[in-house]
Amino acid sequence: MDITVSEGRLRDASVEVLVVFVFENEPLQGMVRELDDALGGAIQDVIATGDMTGKAEQVAVLYPRGAVPAKRVVMVGLGEKGKFTADRARRAAAQGLRKARELKVKTAATALPDSTLPVPEAAGALAEGALLGLYSYHGQKSKEPYVPLPESLSLVAASEEDVAAAEGGVRTGIALAEATCLTRDLVNLPPNVCTPAYLGEVAKKIGEEIGLKVEVLERRQIEALNMGALLGVAQGSETPPRFIILEHNALRADDLPTIVLVGKGITFDTGGYSIKSAENMVGMKSDMAGAAAVLGAMSAIGKLDVPLHVVGLVPAVENMISGRAYRPQDVLTASNGVTIEVISTDAEGRLILADALVFASRYKPAAVVDIATLTGACVVALGSVAAGLFCTDDQLRDRVLAAAEYTGERVWPLPLFPEYDKLIESQTADIKNSGGRYGGAATAAAFLRHFVDCPAWAHLDIAGMAGIDGMPAAGDDNPYIPTKGATGYGTRLLVDLLRRWEG
Repeated sequence: MDITVSEGRLRDASVEVLVVFVFENEPLQGMVRELDDALGGAIQDVIATGDMTGKAEQVAVLYPRGAVPAKRVVMVGLGEKGKFTADRARRAAAQGLRKARELKVKTAATALPDSTLPVPEAAGALAEGALLGLYSYHGQKSKEPYVPLPESLSLVAASEEDVAAAEGGVRTGIALAEATCLTRDLVNLPPNVCTPAYLGEVAKKIGEEIGLKVEVLERRQIEALNMGALLGVAQGSETPPRFIILEHNALRADDLPTIVLVGKGITFDTGGYSIKSAENMVGMKSDMAGAAAVLGAMSAIGKLDVPLHVVGLVPAVENMISGRAYRPQDVLTASNGVTIEVISTDAEGRLILADALVFASRYKPAAVVDIATLTGACVVALGSVAAGLFCTDDQLRDRVLAAAEYTGERVWPLPLFPEYDKLIESQTADIKNSGGRYGGAATAAAFLRHFVDCPAWAHLDIAGMAGIDGMPAAGDDNPYIPTKGATGYGTRLLVDLLRRWEG
C-alpha cells in the first residue's frame, strides 16, 4: 500500500473511504469535527446512539450519501485521551485499514488524531500500524495472490508545516513496517527454502539495496575461526552453515559507538539425537526468528541512517540427524577455548550463539544484544505475552525496557543469579550446555554469559513471541500482529533501542 501525505481537509478527500479516529467521552475536534459538520452531524449521531463511544477497539461504518466525496466513513475508537500512546495509534490504524480491506476499497484517507503526540511520531505510528495490520503471507500457494487492498492511503494534514513533519514520520513508519514484514516473511518461509545459504543471500541483497557492508562466511572460513560449537551443531546436516556479518556505518567504526546485534539462525531444528516429538517438531522452521529479526532490524537501521556503528551477526545452521551428527556427551570447543559438554543436542541454539558472541567482542562494542527463540522454559514462565530479558548492565536493561514499552514488544527482566552457573558445571568440560529442566531460561542465559566480553550485554529469549505453530498466538488481541504464523517480534524493538541510543 502506498502512503502519501497531502495538505487539505479530510472532508474534501476524493477517496472511497475515510478513516477517522474518535476519543472516548471527548468532543470531536479538528478535521473530524469539520467532517461531522459536512455530514450534518452523522458522526455525532452514531456516538449518541452508543454504537460508537470511542472506546478502544470499537469500529463503526457510516455512509455519507453524497455529502462528501468519500462513499464510506470508518470510525475507530481510541479510548481515553489521557491514555493515548503511539501504540494505540498503531492499533487504531490497523483496525481502520483492515476494515477498509474488508469493504474491498482501493483508496483511503485519514488524518492525525487530535492528541499530544508530536506530528512525526503520530504519523509514523499510523503508517506503521496500517502496513503491519494489512500484512498477509501468500507463501508457495499455486493460485495467484490476491491484490492487496487498499492500494493507497493519504494522510491529510492541515498545513505545510504539518505535511513536512508528517512525511518524516511516515518514512520512519514505513521503514519499520517493511523491516518487520521482511522478518515475518523469512520466518514464514518453509525450511527447504529458507536455508542458511538463503539467509546469506538475503543479507547480501539488503546490503546492496541499503548500503551495508556484508560478509557471508562459508564452512572453511568458519573453521578458520575455530567456531567449534557452531560447527558441532552444523555437522549433522547436508546443508552447509553460514556466518553472516552486516555492518552499518562500517567506515565510521572509530568515531561512533558500536552496538552488536546477534540473532540465532537455526533454520530447522529436529532436536538432533535428543529428538523432538512429531508434534513439537512442527513449527521449528521458525527457530531462526532471532536471525530474521536482526536482518530486518539491520535493513531499517540502514534506511533510517541510525548514527551508530551497528553490526549484525547471524550464525545460521540446521540441526539435523545423520551419521555425522553430534551426540549427547560429545565435548565441543568454542572459539574462545571454552569446552562444552553436550547434554542435549536440542539445546543447540546457545551453542551457535556462543561462537557469535565471542566474534562480537572483536568489534569492542559498547553493548551486545542477542535475540533468540532459545528455551521452552521461557514460554512456560511468560507465555506469549513477553520475552525474557537477561542483562548485565542496568542502563542497557532500562533502554531495552523503554524500547519495549514504546513499540509494544514487551519484555520482562529475569535474573542472572550466580547459582545458575552451578547448574551448568560439567565433570568433563568447562561447562555443559543444559542445566536440566528447572530454571531452563536462566541456565541458558548463564551459559551464554561465558562467551560475552563487553561492557553491557542483553539476551532476549523470544521463544514465546515469534509465532511458532502450536503455541498461543501473540496477536490474539492486537490488530497489527498476525494470529497465525510469524509475528516479526523483535525487529521494531531493536531498531527503536538504537534510534534512541545516547552516549
